[in-house]
This record gives sequence, structure tokens and C-alpha cells, in this order.
Amino acid sequence: QVQLVESGGGLVQPGGSLRLSCAASRSIFSISTMAWYRQAPGKRRELVARIISGGNTNYADSVKGRFTISRESAKNTVDLQMNVLKPEDSAVYLCYALADGRQYWGQGTQVTVSS
Repeated sequence: QVQLVESGGGLVQPGGSLRLSCAASRSIFSISTMAWYRQAPGKRRELVARIISGGNTNYADSVKGRFTISRESAKNTVDLQMNVLKPEDSAVYLCYALADGRQYWGQGTQVTVSS
């Protein structure tokens, strides 16, 4: 079992930055894949960024160069640094983990980009 808890969402102006954190109930280094997804109202859930156990990362084209996913060993979190935010980045951001062949989701944190 893996419990995931997200934090760091909020309201930010266009061009601003936010940092999301996903805290896991077991070592993040024992989890094969962790990722951030997002879902806006009326839209499908989409992958934002993923990091696998070897450290390789993948990003959605829409966030490349602006977002960075990282594993923070001291906090046992997977963070998503989001820069140059745009209104279209507004969504509920959900943390995802694939561990021992099972999928886990957090409850999500709201990100709103608006002036």
C-alpha cells in the first residue's frame, strides 16, 4: 500500500511559479514510477510529468521547459516545480504512483492561474 498526499497548490498570477509536493507513505525510491497528472473541468486527465526509478523523466509537450519533476530524498517527496504558469495550466493536480504492480492516486491539489 502507498498513501500519497499532495500539497502546494493555490492561486498564482500568469507568469508566476508554484511548487507542488507529493508525500509518500513509503520510500519514494522503492516506488517504480511516480508522476503528476492534472485534470481541468470538462477535460480528460492528462500526464504532466513522470519520473521512474532510474531517474529518467518525461514531460507533456505543453509543459516542457517550464516544469521540472524531482525526487527529494530528505523529505521523501516527489516535487513538481512549475514556472511561467499559464491560465491553461489551471487544474487539479494529482500525484500518481506505480508500486508492486498497483496504481495509487492522491486526492489532488488545486492550481489556479489567473490575474
